[in-house]
Amino acid sequence: MSDNKAFVLITGASSGIGEACAYALASENRNLLLVARRIDKLEKIKSELEIKYKVTVMLFRTDLANLADIESLFNKIRDLKIDVLINNAGLAAGLSHIDDGDTDDWDRMIDTNVKGLLYVTRAVSPFMVARKTGHIINISSIAGKEVYENGNVYCASKHAVDALSRSMRIDLLKHNIKVTNIAPGMAETEFSLVRFHGDEERANAIYKGIDALKSEDVAEVTYYCTTLPEHVCINDLVITPTAQANVMNSVRKM
Repeated sequence: MSDNKAFVLITGASSGIGEACAYALASENRNLLLVARRIDKLEKIKSELEIKYKVTVMLFRTDLANLADIESLFNKIRDLKIDVLINNAGLAAGLSHIDDGDTDDWDRMIDTNVKGLLYVTRAVSPFMVARKTGHIINISSIAGKEVYENGNVYCASKHAVDALSRSMRIDLLKHNIKVTNIAPGMAETEFSLVRFHGDEERANAIYKGIDALKSEDVAEVTYYCTTLPEHVCINDLVITPTAQANVMNSVRKM
């Protein structure tokens, strides 16, 4: 497969920030490679984007925690020009003290948030290195800057993303490749619904009284980072709702 078009590859593109990034970039005539496990949702997004924005959208059902899946994906698209990689796929699972945490939840978070990001970056970055151009954007969290009670493994996984972003920046510096770490605060997406294993009441309570970030807010900032001149790179960016200063300090409307 070969194509002269440039593409943006977005992981976790079937919902939330990943989906919003797809719409933001397509609206600016960017062609997309969308990766997620839920292919049915990707198909709906593809149809809407291609009709509305007349861009090329390619879909790939991929388990990012499975290295064989990643290798298969990039054997299919290795000849395409990927100029931006948005490592968005990530999740929180459970909210427990370390002494009674669920090890299955731990594995899900580490496999997706850390290993998945590593696998995709390892697959894409050599092509950017060969062309001496590219931009890798890692969607992290303010939980990668601070820790909070019961956050243990999730915080650890996002601290890993923060460290990887900084080390990628150094490793890829000589190849003219940008690396940006974006760390959102409280954002009203499927995040809490996934964390609480589908408990909508518990998930909704997290955002009660807070005018939280929307997926589109983070997507707009992500898109902005891709528009800067070649000589400008935003290395690290923390975004919070106005009502939230950090993981521990926020103001709720009564």
